[in-house]
Amino acid sequence: MALLAWLAVGAPALAQVAGEGPPPTVAPTAAQESAPPAAPSIVPPKLVTFVEATYPAEAEKARLESTVRLKLTLDAQGAVTEAEVLEPQGHGFDEAAREAALRFRFDPAQRDGVAVPSRIAYSYEFRLPAEAPVPAPAGPPSVATAPVTPVEAPVAAEQPPAADVAVDAIDVTVAGESAAERRRRSAEAVKVIETENLQREAVDMGQALSRTEGVGVRRAGGLGSRARFSLAGLADDQVRFFIDGVPLELAGFGPDFANVPVNLVQRLELYQGVVPVRFGADALGGAVQIVTPENVEGSRASASYELGSFETHRVTASAQHVSGATGLLLRASGFFDSSPNDYAVDVKVGDAAGRVIETRLPRFHDAFRAGGGGLEVGFVNRPWARRLLLRAYASTSSQEIQHDTTMKTAYGEVDSANSSGGATLRFEQTYARGIVVDAVGGYVFRRARLTDLGTCAYDWFGKCVATLPQPGELEDRAIDRHVSQHTGFARLNLGWSLASQQMLRLTVAPTFVSRDGEDRALTALSKVDPLTARRSLYSQVVGLEHELDALDERLENIVFAKSYTQLARADRLLPDNTFAPANRDTFTFGVGDSLRYRLSSQLTAKAAYEWATRLPRPDEIFGDGILIDTNLDLKPETSHNLNLELALDTRETANGAFRGSVMGFARFTDQLIIPLGREGYFTYQNVFAARSLGAMGAAGWTSPEQFLSLDGNVTWQDIRNASSAGAFGTFDGQRIPNRPALLANGSARFQWSGLASSRDELSLTWNTRYIHSFYRGWEKLGTQGSKQNIEAQLLHSLALTYVTRPARATLSWTVDVQNLTDATAMDFMGVQRPGRSVSAKVVAEL
Repeated sequence: MALLAWLAVGAPALAQVAGEGPPPTVAPTAAQESAPPAAPSIVPPKLVTFVEATYPAEAEKARLESTVRLKLTLDAQGAVTEAEVLEPQGHGFDEAAREAALRFRFDPAQRDGVAVPSRIAYSYEFRLPAEAPVPAPAGPPSVATAPVTPVEAPVAAEQPPAADVAVDAIDVTVAGESAAERRRRSAEAVKVIETENLQREAVDMGQALSRTEGVGVRRAGGLGSRARFSLAGLADDQVRFFIDGVPLELAGFGPDFANVPVNLVQRLELYQGVVPVRFGADALGGAVQIVTPENVEGSRASASYELGSFETHRVTASAQHVSGATGLLLRASGFFDSSPNDYAVDVKVGDAAGRVIETRLPRFHDAFRAGGGGLEVGFVNRPWARRLLLRAYASTSSQEIQHDTTMKTAYGEVDSANSSGGATLRFEQTYARGIVVDAVGGYVFRRARLTDLGTCAYDWFGKCVATLPQPGELEDRAIDRHVSQHTGFARLNLGWSLASQQMLRLTVAPTFVSRDGEDRALTALSKVDPLTARRSLYSQVVGLEHELDALDERLENIVFAKSYTQLARADRLLPDNTFAPANRDTFTFGVGDSLRYRLSSQLTAKAAYEWATRLPRPDEIFGDGILIDTNLDLKPETSHNLNLELALDTRETANGAFRGSVMGFARFTDQLIIPLGREGYFTYQNVFAARSLGAMGAAGWTSPEQFLSLDGNVTWQDIRNASSAGAFGTFDGQRIPNRPALLANGSARFQWSGLASSRDELSLTWNTRYIHSFYRGWEKLGTQGSKQNIEAQLLHSLALTYVTRPARATLSWTVDVQNLTDATAMDFMGVQRPGRSVSAKVVAEL
């Protein structure tokens, strides 16, 4: 595909730096040139609340006056989100004008009757009382112009001089592509989820992701339970998670993606099958980038509180302040989650006559509690650095363990916990000759604990029904494991603009992990402890990428190569209770290409391929000290991944906005790593080969006035074992267990605006999810009547939200009902999920 891209232009063409510059333009077709479409109807914003700036004392004393030219960025509600000084005047004028402008309020700009974000040029004049204000010359309009209505502020003789607003023309520019839209329109195989509406619903990260085509999220219980993720044919750690480019496990939110609070996230980017070089990742089947708020202008704060069924409490809070004069940024965020997870499940118990019967009982030992926070300090938008930020964070969680992997045996005293803390330092800057530097590095300490010291065997009533011959419910011995992990990591991205339409990028990403631990229960018995063995892992990914834009940016091609290195150092416990080295060195490479071609302004085609390698994670090789066991023989997995996609987006028409996409994918994987259950544990093992074929489609429509939005998607995937020899050779050609072949989602959102005021809205959102039945074991293992399968499921949720915007604040209240019909929801290995639950959530943004 890279060769085709070069042939299409006949010679090296030049492309803009991805994510920068003006939005792409599309060459008009002959039909468009002969009959140009009508220009959109644009209404500029109107100033409704003017804030008088404080006249700088230094300038007043020196009898100085000034006109400060600003570029204001307005959101769709008319609030000023950014105020950029275009021509610095000094003497305190710039800071005073910017501070006042950030408190302005406008009636928002409108395009075809719909409120939209906009950018305006604005002149703020500072005149001493003795001087008459001189109107600033109007700049040339870029789309439409409208005069500013001045808000007079009389100044008495004895009062200090004040700043007057100039009668100036506002240059309205309806906001161009957002960062999310640029991602969607790039050559990368990516889906983008913006979280503005999700933040008001009572959903966690797992629920938010599962509504997207190609995504499967399965949970081993309620809030805080272990989550398993699949994306377009591949699953679990084959898909890597990042927060602002930092691997999830190193970002301070704990090891599980589902526990990252949605209210601390701006958008989600799902990369399917092909992973961009900039992540420095060895993911096999894709990546999920969790992007936190990117706006680093001004002061703002937000908080949310959710109260739900099963005594669920979820709290988030964040705040930031940026000094316009110095660029100093202070930002903090925190979260707290808690629930006993005592929802009812269907289980088999013995009755008074000793017969086994099925009944519904509440879970009694599944409580979850987690909390954490981070503090960020540094400088932004300085001449010497676009960003220089130091972030420190810590989190902790505790989780009771209710049952084994197949939900057959109840536990009453098994507990686990995780805690982590660390810091990252990030530097970003653009230099002359188009050189871009983006570097981040840090250190993380993580500690995991598993205790199983109980002396009772429990039934599902929570009663001690027998005394164990020795402490321990998971095994035939007591367990008191404590595992510590030290991780140092770095990622350096260098970009070089070869010309106006070509970009070369280099990424180097090393990571070093060391493990130590002890099982105090074994030590107390004077037995050899496997956790004391030497264990360390060095991994490094190096990537080189070339981006080309051509044909008036209708064509974009990204070709890349990666090298992978992993040095594993470990000691294996032998049957004679001695340790022997079990070291392994891995060196390999991969290549890939992503191509995008705009067939028209509304229709885009994409193709992507990667020969990818994924190196085993520390938890997969060494275990996690809780429910993942050790496998020092685990090998890297490789895969040939191919995507073909066609996407339609009509934007706004007289009949509303239409959108849709279809994508086919193929994954041919060798040494596939999957978790297999054994008693209360999982062990990661290699399946010698696997083949995944699938297709997915999505369609949506929004009415002209955004009163109604309808969306739906469907995913079909056929994931089979392709090993004819080895431990899984018997199952050659069979579907890999515990993976549904058909998934579907649907949603409808009704929205009414201007109910009690012109700045409020009421919305009703319905979501549904269908999961087709699937086998828990190999499909040809056993007779038809003896096979264990998960029945098809259809789940619904309904959320009612009211939003109001007094002054500069935004407040929302939501009532959310999950699993509306109280359907039996089963998940991975037959674990039952919660039934109907009701939550109330309030969100405040300032």
